[in-house]
Amino acid sequence: MRNLIYSLYEKRLSSKITGAEARTDLPKHVAVMLDGNRRWAKVRQLSKAADGHAAGAQKIFEFLGWCDELGIEVVTLYLLSTDNVRNREAAELSDLLQIIGGLADDLADKGNWRMRLMGVRELLPPALLERLQAAEVATVDRPGTQVNLAIGYGGRNEIVDAVRDILRERADKGESAGQIADELTPELISAHLYTGGLPDPDLIIRTSGEQRLSGFLLWQSASSELYFEEALWPDFRKVDFLRALRAYESRHRRFGA
Repeated sequence: MRNLIYSLYEKRLSSKITGAEARTDLPKHVAVMLDGNRRWAKVRQLSKAADGHAAGAQKIFEFLGWCDELGIEVVTLYLLSTDNVRNREAAELSDLLQIIGGLADDLADKGNWRMRLMGVRELLPPALLERLQAAEVATVDRPGTQVNLAIGYGGRNEIVDAVRDILRERADKGESAGQIADELTPELISAHLYTGGLPDPDLIIRTSGEQRLSGFLLWQSASSELYFEEALWPDFRKVDFLRALRAYESRHRRFGA
């Protein structure tokens, strides 16, 4: 009975968002902080945190399917932070990196998505980095949703990397420090971020009830709408996503005002 109720509610929400009376301002770029995998495994008394990470990886395929149905153009998924790489226990991190490698392989094999790796590549094990870069190359010409995988990612690192790229690029052209400073603009920095060439996220969703960005897309989120969902990521349902989209549609975006 509960499943039937949720099914009917899901259809009702979907019709409000995509039906004849729906508004047309669905987000072009949705970013998600996939939080709660370890707690999901603990609640179910599973033996390893990796069981939660594996369940979370499988949920990504469902989620991308929902985005395809709704015509979401760009999706950014926060999978692993720089702090995670440096501070997680070795055994859990090893399991998680294997799951991420398998996820990238499967995304390249099964979908029509274009993938982009976002993060400090030097932090990742060479074998994993090779798999991730192979997925980027294999999907570069696909016409589907742009899927950004934030792995070994930190928002501050991203901004530092962007400024470094600008300094190196301009210095190679013989420009002085003063010239570079005079030409530095928010638009120039944006173009050198990991998301360069893509729209900033319209909507950022974080699961598991936590209400903070934790360094995610610090520059790009200046005008993003934030939505915090209580469900742990592996339990995130289509109806939860539709509720987030309905909340987004109901807000009057002020773009910094």
